[in-house]
Amino acid sequence: MAKMGRPKSENAKKKTLSIRVEDALYERICTYAEQHQLTVTEVVLQGLDKVLSDLE
Repeated sequence: MAKMGRPKSENAKKKTLSIRVEDALYERICTYAEQHQLTVTEVVLQGLDKVLSDLE
């Protein structure tokens, strides 16, 4: 019988982070995401990547 379901990703995301933000910040993130056709997750990941790359 063939395997069913989504194919495995080479770079699987196995860790989950949860944060609490103020309403105003959440609205800013959502607005940015909508304007740039991104998801909220993509915006947050890009922001983290930018901050962390500035440390190097």
